[in-house]
Amino acid sequence: MEMLKIYSRNLELTERLRDYVEKKMTKFERYLPNIESMRVDLAESNARDSARRMVAQITIYVPKSILRAEERGSDIFSTVDSVMDKMYRRIERYKGRRQTMRPVPEVEKVAVPVSEEEEPAEEGFIPEIVRVKEFEVSSITPEEAIEQMELLGHRFYIYVDGNDGRLSVIYRREDGNYGVLKPTY
Repeated sequence: MEMLKIYSRNLELTERLRDYVEKKMTKFERYLPNIESMRVDLAESNARDSARRMVAQITIYVPKSILRAEERGSDIFSTVDSVMDKMYRRIERYKGRRQTMRPVPEVEKVAVPVSEEEEPAEEGFIPEIVRVKEFEVSSITPEEAIEQMELLGHRFYIYVDGNDGRLSVIYRREDGNYGVLKPTY
C-alpha cells in the first residue's frame, strides 16, 4: 500500500510488526474511501512508567482534514490495537460531523504540530527547544477550527479567522467550553 508510511523510533520495525500494522491499516479504506495518505509512527519512549513506554500514532490525511490518534502502552501490538480503536472513534465523529455540517469552503491543507505528552522533569534538568515545526495556517471559521482540533485530538488549534483575518488560537477550557486567543500588535 503506497499511501501508507510506517516510521519507527528507538524500536525495531520487524517484518511481523510491519505486516500487522499494514493489515490493520487497510481496514480504514472501507470507512474512508477518500484517504489521501496514512502515516503510522511507532516508538519506544524513555518514560519512567513501563506501562506507557510504547507509543503508536496514526495520522490519516483526507481532503481538507487530518485525523490523528495516539496511544501509549507496555506492548507495541496492544498499543497498535488501542490506537486503532481510538482512530475508529475519530472517524465516526468525522463522518457524523461532515454529514450534519454545512458545506465547508475550500481551504488549503493544514499541517499541525504533533502534540506530545510531557514527561516529569528530573531535578537539575533545564528544558530546551528540541523541535521546531512549521505549518501552514488556513483561513477558516472558529467552528471549523474546533472541528479540526477535535479531529486531531489536540488541546489547541492555530488558524487565521475567516471573519476578521487575524491569527487566532482556539483551545478547550477546563470547564469544557472553548476559548480564543487573538494577539494584539
